[in-house]
Amino acid sequence: MKKVVVLGSTGSIGEQALEVIQAAGDELQLVGISAHSRWERACEQADAHGVERLAITDPGAAERCAAQRPAGSVLAGEAGITELIASSGTDLVLNAVTGAAGLGPTIVALSQGIDVALANKESLVIGGELVTTLAEASGASIIPVDSEHSALFQLIRSERPGTVEKLVLTASGGPFRERADLTGVTVEEALAHPTWDMGGRITIDSATLFNKGLELIEAHHLFGVPYDAIDVVVHPQSIVHSLVHLNDGASLAHLGYPDMRVPISYALHFPERADVPLPTLDLASVGSLTFEEPDLERFPCLRLAREAGEAGGTAPCVLNAADEVAVEAFLGGRIPFTAIPEVIERTLAEIPAVVPTHFEDLYAVDAEARERARSFLEGAVA
Repeated sequence: MKKVVVLGSTGSIGEQALEVIQAAGDELQLVGISAHSRWERACEQADAHGVERLAITDPGAAERCAAQRPAGSVLAGEAGITELIASSGTDLVLNAVTGAAGLGPTIVALSQGIDVALANKESLVIGGELVTTLAEASGASIIPVDSEHSALFQLIRSERPGTVEKLVLTASGGPFRERADLTGVTVEEALAHPTWDMGGRITIDSATLFNKGLELIEAHHLFGVPYDAIDVVVHPQSIVHSLVHLNDGASLAHLGYPDMRVPISYALHFPERADVPLPTLDLASVGSLTFEEPDLERFPCLRLAREAGEAGGTAPCVLNAADEVAVEAFLGGRIPFTAIPEVIERTLAEIPAVVPTHFEDLYAVDAEARERARSFLEGAVA
């Protein structure tokens, strides 16, 4: 029986991960969960799954949760997540924490030689080579949970080294793929994703195609592939999750209905496969699969992400920090949708990329980038 800790259990990925674990019977055992502020939901999950200890990172929420639970069963703050991972005896940590906050738990798990099922793409976007080097040194594996990277992971594993020449990430195109003028986009419109049911920040990032830019950087680090060998193509039906081009002219694709339980199950059960109660893909009923180039003029965030990835060093850290600040401001009604890439580009221009030697370097740059990005919000007020 594989023991699993799910971080970010009250989010979309976390909730679906618990469904998969519940359906796995004796194959998987949930031994710990974490949440940020939704402590009441976390308590419900703990009771439903027989979890004795949980971590709540928001101090106020942790205090309220602790008042309702047995003494010592609620761990508070970032230190609580560290203790949860260390004391749970887990074999696998599924990291579904949102944003830069997910980097710390990834470092903790890998440092202890614990495999990580990674849904928190920022761990690799920000941490880059420091994270992959840590995994190599500890012998821990990073198993991607994102549907696109899970697809690439499976496709690449079937090929010998040197045969894969190019990776292709697919993107749904978001809710504004056919909208020419993005001025006046409302929060409600941006949150109405046509395919996936996700959290707030990632849904906005999908609408700007910033999320696909993060995935491009993540793929670079996961698979050790140069940026000029990674393409992005818009595929509105979201049936083809990714594909690879091989050296003999053939291409291999990973297809399936868009449902995150599939890559979650693969990551949790890896290297085995388990049944997922979903219908088999019926191509005749799908009818047609279409593909198009992303519009980098309307969606400059994808261009900015590629440029930051190619610049390397701390540039992706700055990129992500600026986006988190800008998206929060947009969701709060303080800046327009079109100002998100403006804030990111200005922040990147102000903070030169350097090569980090320690994780502390990244945390310092992250803080500086957030402060700089916030200073740009005043000039971008809606």
